Amino acid sequence: MIDLQKGDCLELMKKIPSNSIDLILTDSPYGINFQSNYRKNKHLKIQNDSNLDWLDHFVFECNKVLKNDSALMMFSSWHHVDYFKASIEKYFKIKNILIWEKNNTGMGDLKGQFAPKYEFIFFAVKGKPLLKGKRDSDILNFKKTGNKLHPTQKPVDLLKYLINKLTDESNTVLDPFMGSGSTGVACVNTNRDFIGMELDDEYFKIAQKRIREAKDEKVTKLV
Repeated sequence: MIDLQKGDCLELMKKIPSNSIDLILTDSPYGINFQSNYRKNKHLKIQNDSNLDWLDHFVFECNKVLKNDSALMMFSSWHHVDYFKASIEKYFKIKNILIWEKNNTGMGDLKGQFAPKYEFIFFAVKGKPLLKGKRDSDILNFKKTGNKLHPTQKPVDLLKYLINKLTDESNTVLDPFMGSGSTGVACVNTNRDFIGMELDDEYFKIAQKRIREAKDEKVTKLV
């Protein structure tokens, strides 16, 4: 089951039954008004990235829709990690802050700043979910995507890894900030049900196309 919904996730999540989602895996706005100056053809700015006024409400809704013994996996930058941590701890127990180590550095202040090469991933739990497979390190090495479809596009392989560590096949994964649909593609590839939400019209259309192509490719491989 793939369910793509266009609109404000804070409103859309109210329609999801309580205790019905197996995993929330999302890359929300970081509250830094991000705009990459590296690409010649710049992406649209991320909506609702100018502040974090929505964050407490969002985390509350996450807790409501998640099943017991399930997890919230949420990407974050260093800029407001204290704010994210404080909000998440109101409703969840944080088990780890994982480090996604990228294969190369970002831009930033080329002469006045160390070259950025990582992002945080909050691993927060409702109850006591158990990880699948062996106990891995809290530093995850996955290549960057190049952000061709979205300014903060995440690698599908990283998302597949997290999905496989925390869910079983046919479980339901929710991404309230779907962006270009990478979590949805990862769910197609790992046989999980997926609910994706996106406010921006352009990125919603990109996500629809990517997820449809992932489904078609999977069917072709089975024939």
